[in-house]
Amino acid sequence: MGPSEHANNEELLSVLAGKPAAQVLMEQYGSLTPLAQASFHELQQVKGVGRSRAAAIKSAFLLAQRLTRESLPEAPVLDTPEAIANLLRERNRLYTVEHLQVVFLNTRKRLIGVADLAQGTLDTLLVDARGVFLAAVARRAAAIALVHNHPSGDPTPSEADIKVTRDLIRAGQVLRIEVVDHVILGRRTDERPCDWVSLRQLGYFYT
Repeated sequence: MGPSEHANNEELLSVLAGKPAAQVLMEQYGSLTPLAQASFHELQQVKGVGRSRAAAIKSAFLLAQRLTRESLPEAPVLDTPEAIANLLRERNRLYTVEHLQVVFLNTRKRLIGVADLAQGTLDTLLVDARGVFLAAVARRAAAIALVHNHPSGDPTPSEADIKVTRDLIRAGQVLRIEVVDHVILGRRTDERPCDWVSLRQLGYFYT
């Protein structure tokens, strides 16, 4: 009999790694997000896992991530920060450093594509406005949205986040490509039920 849809995480993991290793993994990582973020090398070091089981675990998380992308029957309309956050939440969940992404949109705010621009904190990144908008022009995008993650879990924008946003808004105005929002993804907590913030909603979209 295959795994039940009602099985808990440890039971599902035991199909890939065996029950003893699954117990050790859940004790060590606690939940699926830190387990998904663990490197292939780190997983191999866990007692009872080894190379083949580590590969199976990493493959399972990769397949889950791809399933999320594949489940969109047509290009979604991304006209709210919540819709943007929902699109990119799973992609960003696995990142342990900041990743800045650009979402390309057509005139109806439907998704054209997503490009990873850079990784690292925004105050250490050289964000090249030319590269952002050259990619937008190449994809015939009418608008873009910026998205990046805060691995700390707190989506509160930094001064660097705000400066990068305003620089790109000004560059977009010259090229008549609208920057519709900058969404920062974090993690939900009991005190913070929403795991994202919108710089537009926070009032930072003036130049």
